[in-house]
Amino acid sequence: MTLSVCLIVKDEQDVIGRCLNCACKFADEIVVVDTGSTDNTVSEVKKYTDKVYFFKWRDDFSAARNFAFDMATCELVMWLDADDVVTDENCKKIAALKNSFDGYDMAILPYAAAFDGDTPTFVYNRERIFRRDKNYRFVGAVHEAVTPSGRILYSDAAIWHKKVKENEPMRNLRIFQKLIASGTALDDRQKFYYGRELLFNKMYREAIAVLENFLRGGGWSVNKSEACLNLYTAYKELGMEERALASLLRGFTIAPPDSQSCCILGEWFMKKGEIDAAIYWYEAALKASDNASAGGFINRDYGGFIPYMQLCVLYDRLGDFEKARAYNEAAGRLKPLNASYLSNVKYFEKLGLRSKSNDK
Repeated sequence: MTLSVCLIVKDEQDVIGRCLNCACKFADEIVVVDTGSTDNTVSEVKKYTDKVYFFKWRDDFSAARNFAFDMATCELVMWLDADDVVTDENCKKIAALKNSFDGYDMAILPYAAAFDGDTPTFVYNRERIFRRDKNYRFVGAVHEAVTPSGRILYSDAAIWHKKVKENEPMRNLRIFQKLIASGTALDDRQKFYYGRELLFNKMYREAIAVLENFLRGGGWSVNKSEACLNLYTAYKELGMEERALASLLRGFTIAPPDSQSCCILGEWFMKKGEIDAAIYWYEAALKASDNASAGGFINRDYGGFIPYMQLCVLYDRLGDFEKARAYNEAAGRLKPLNASYLSNVKYFEKLGLRSKSNDK
């Protein structure tokens, strides 16, 4: 099947070539919609495609994305951001995916948004490729999304979101507040993301009000579980430690504990000097499923490197140096150049405990 890759852009001259150079490896058509660039973005884009269109920006990402889809002519449509990157391996996977689409309506792919070097650490699934004849549409003026439906193909062909500049400060928050001022009632998903935008902008009391309201309504369980983590952060920033802990534990009534929640509890007990309890929760973090297919946000460090390092510290405090060293080695297999890991290696060598590469 043929594939149109669609982008909306504005002032992306520094990264657009990087992205389109990747897209050329699997796209049969590249469609770029410019929403008001004042730099050389358009001239850069024209080096890769003549399918360049212009759309007057009106604080609505869905409107712009849907316009881009409308300009596509291939059997499949795919969206990218200007600062996305696709490795050669993943380019090959996407190219192969086009020939595996019979019987499916849409494909969901991993989206990596944070990295340790070139290793993704923060990953979540996004709806990415669609049959054009099914007329899928984005919804939401900000944090736009396509509601998953139909026959869904899950792929491990990852897209890397490699930002080189920050977004306009408070842009998303401004769009939400403009919607509210116009009398638009936010749906459950928009409430969740509005609460997160308030949190990210350190408006903690406002974030709490919105997220607590969201939890009292409907909405996706994955978002509700994440909202409990967000409330933990907001209450903690306000010095309301017990409310923070209660919000964290509330998430356990919605979904099984994820690795991040387990690590937070491990840290909680570690600070209280309750070593056995801290060990329990850090070990639980290593066992947590963190099911990526559920669509939630996943910071991979919480399911590996962080609990390994903390268990190293805890067993060292108990005097079980061999077990502490083994956990440090496990952390080192994930991040062999990490300064804390290497410092621990020297510490254990002074104790006469050398690295064992076959430690589990």
